[in-house]
Amino acid sequence: MCKGTIAYHISGFALPLKEEHKTFLSKVLLPLHKVQSLSVFHPCLAYCVVQFLEKDSTLTQQVVKGLLKFWPRTDSTKEIMFLNELEEILDVIEPAEFQKIMIPLFQQLGRCISCSHFQVAERALFYWNNDYIHTLMRDNAQIILPIIFPSLYRNSKRHWNKTIHGLIYNALKLFMEMNQKLFDDCFKQYKITESMKKEKKKERVAAWTKIHRKASCNPAFAQLAKDFGLDVGLSTEDWIYCGSDNDLSGSWDDGEQGDSNERGRKEKDTVSGVTEAFKQNLRLEEQKNPRRSDRPLIRRKSELPHDETTARMIEDHRKAEHDLDTNLALGQASHHHPKSTSSHTENSITSNDLT
Repeated sequence: MCKGTIAYHISGFALPLKEEHKTFLSKVLLPLHKVQSLSVFHPCLAYCVVQFLEKDSTLTQQVVKGLLKFWPRTDSTKEIMFLNELEEILDVIEPAEFQKIMIPLFQQLGRCISCSHFQVAERALFYWNNDYIHTLMRDNAQIILPIIFPSLYRNSKRHWNKTIHGLIYNALKLFMEMNQKLFDDCFKQYKITESMKKEKKKERVAAWTKIHRKASCNPAFAQLAKDFGLDVGLSTEDWIYCGSDNDLSGSWDDGEQGDSNERGRKEKDTVSGVTEAFKQNLRLEEQKNPRRSDRPLIRRKSELPHDETTARMIEDHRKAEHDLDTNLALGQASHHHPKSTSSHTENSITSNDLT
């Protein structure tokens, strides 16, 4: 139905394309990729999009950026459909248009290769089996390889699926055959980047460790950690450690170790001198702001805004409810005393007959 109607009309569009036809592509066809039931009509939708690109190749950048904008994040089935459609687009793309979209395109392909779902990674790596796409990669290897190399090399060792390992080795081999020198440069840059990440991680861990040690010098540290149920995670030696602020910026030299120890002892004396004042301040704070468990739980009542009309309607409703209760009570009383009611009726009839 779709290929026989919409796609038939698209193939009959006159060139150059009218603005309303381009608007139909950007406002109707591309947003249809967002819907949850995409699998029902995706082959027809992809065919229509490719028909537009065969008519006007300058729309390629708009279409590819639209697909990357609506790229699924948590649905692997939709992600595979997007990869299928993207390969169909690359089969008809012009080399000049490919250069406009290759950077965001291969950034997304790198994320797909790193996906833990092996079918998504496998479908992305099948791009290297396409001869035309392989030619486009070879012509633009100086830009593409630095983008995609980290994802390829990292997942060649860390991905859990062995099939992905074989496909990645195939892709790396193709890049190595394209340009051996560029491949070596990318490998060296990758090693430098990874070593820098490790150094930054070590520095971050060391800085937090020093901050933790300095915090342990606080006399209230142990009690607060116990109250909040925190795992201190430090040994006995670390608990008695007390250094200066300069420790956060670097380690001590051997010549300055004695002075630093002396400075540490002075700081311990200073800390012990302010212990009582610190504890007293804690008691005052607890008296001013008691814990929530000690506070009485008071529920705040909501207040309706005063309105005379609303108040009058509420009062009328109460009166009607009171009258209804009264009538119900009278009805129940008459139901419980039917004899008195019948005797009263007989008396009334007799008096009427007499009169």
